[in-house]
Amino acid sequence: MARTRIPLLASVLLLVFPGISQAGQPPDINYQVHCQGCHVPDGTGIPPEVPSLVADMGRFLQVEGGRAYLVQVPGTSNSPLSNADVATLLNWMLETYAQASLPADFKPYTEAEVAVYRAELLLDPAARRGALLARLGADPNPGL
Repeated sequence: MARTRIPLLASVLLLVFPGISQAGQPPDINYQVHCQGCHVPDGTGIPPEVPSLVADMGRFLQVEGGRAYLVQVPGTSNSPLSNADVATLLNWMLETYAQASLPADFKPYTEAEVAVYRAELLLDPAARRGALLARLGADPNPGL
């Protein structure tokens, strides 16, 4: 009996919320479905394991390699979202959570740019993040 409840519940959820399984959702919905579980509703994350979007996301755009990093982190690069949806979501996240730290010359991500960065595998996200934060003069291991 218990084994039949999960598929039944999934079916009901898809009937009630059909957009969960479809592409092209608004970025705030994509954030709730794909990012909020770790980065929490207000984007502050759960440091040190889950970085704060508010504290660091916009700052990564200020250093070489940071723009690619935001696309190449596993949660972004491995998401089921299309490149267009990832670009829209990243732009929304930057404008929503990191407005204060965006560079003055901020250029929104494009679908083509996301496709290029996603094609490059990031082998050690934590090491890359630490190196980028060190270049920015921030503690690469906050809370440790």
